[in-house]
Amino acid sequence: MNPVSLFTTDAEWQRAFLEINDFEEQLTEGGNVVVKFWVHISKDEQLRRFKQCQQIAIKQYKITDEDWRNRERWDAYKAAVNDMVARTSTEFARIQILKTICKRLEAAL
Repeated sequence: MNPVSLFTTDAEWQRAFLEINDFEEQLTEGGNVVVKFWVHISKDEQLRRFKQCQQIAIKQYKITDEDWRNRERWDAYKAAVNDMVARTSTEFARIQILKTICKRLEAAL
């Protein structure tokens, strides 16, 4: 199921996962190392930052009505991120990432 269905159809949502995996497979077959990190903030921190931007004149343009509407769908977006990470992360990729991180840490030490 598509947790952010206001923006895309279920078919498009599913196709995106296939395209992401295919693209990353092409990158790794070409000798590239793909390392993905998802960095997020809490809902409370987002609210604090939104309010802070609204109070600073030169930053007010950064927060739009759409940002506030999307914030109301926090749980749906959180589910979408979890779905995306689960469907675009492979066992091979996780092992390769761990090996790469270990090698680079060993080299630095």
